[in-house]
Amino acid sequence: MEHHHHHHHHHELSVPADSSVKRVYILSIVLNLGFVIAEGIIGIWSGSLGLLSDAGHNLGDVVSLLLALLALGLSVSAARKGYTYGFRKSSVLLSLTNAVLLLVAVGAIIIESIRKFYDPAEVDGAIISWTAGAGILVNGLTAMLLMRTRGHDINAKGAFLHMLADTLVSVGVVVSGLIISFTGWYVIDPIIGLTVAAVILFNTWDLLKESVRMSIDAVPEGIDCAEIESVIREAEGVKDMHHLHIWPISTTETALTAHIVVEDLALAGQTVHLLKDLLAAHGISHSTLELETDAGGCHDHSCC
Repeated sequence: MEHHHHHHHHHELSVPADSSVKRVYILSIVLNLGFVIAEGIIGIWSGSLGLLSDAGHNLGDVVSLLLALLALGLSVSAARKGYTYGFRKSSVLLSLTNAVLLLVAVGAIIIESIRKFYDPAEVDGAIISWTAGAGILVNGLTAMLLMRTRGHDINAKGAFLHMLADTLVSVGVVVSGLIISFTGWYVIDPIIGLTVAAVILFNTWDLLKESVRMSIDAVPEGIDCAEIESVIREAEGVKDMHHLHIWPISTTETALTAHIVVEDLALAGQTVHLLKDLLAAHGISHSTLELETDAGGCHDHSCC
């Protein structure tokens, strides 16, 4: 049986240049950090759990933006001695860290909200409404800034979804402030705290699930293993395929290895270039293909 190895790199570029994305992250961080400080001060002064919990979550968003900014640089880090893919996989660990921190924040908000049900505090509904109204502007503007970057990776997508959710949460806080102003129902404050926690949990779950999957080298979400196998098998010059493996190099790049049984090794170059283009079109940026003239079969159960 004859075989040849072919390794090709095809880098993805689904968003604006890194410098442009970095500027968006930095501006978003400055906007949100300023708002967190203002909201925290007003929340402490007014005794509003709704504002304090929202400020705490917005601080988590600032951390999320910082992690996304760091992951952006690490995801394109160059190879070095002992790290042949650079530090690209660390972008997955940062995403997982972000998701875990958000879950911790959810727990803290829930505990404090439950306490407030038994010991409600009077709050100024007007202050809550005005502060949350400012939050709608800040969070909404940030979500618009991040809209163009959300297709970059799960860190960028997570940051965008969190800011979009915060915009909706701020709308809810405005409503609660108005209700308190007109009815004096202070119990609405811890209810809003629990609502904030529910929104965070809902938006964090997919990020957590995908981060865990990518950290153990599962096939990235959006990559259909069966479809990739079909694309390879149906390519011109390919007789069979086995030992297919697909895993993430970082949150933005996916790698593949496979044994390809071809009809004629003399056309190996042509076949590899065809497969490279097909795989790149399906989100595979790094492919290592071993070409053979006889199907050795998949003798183990580790194949895709």
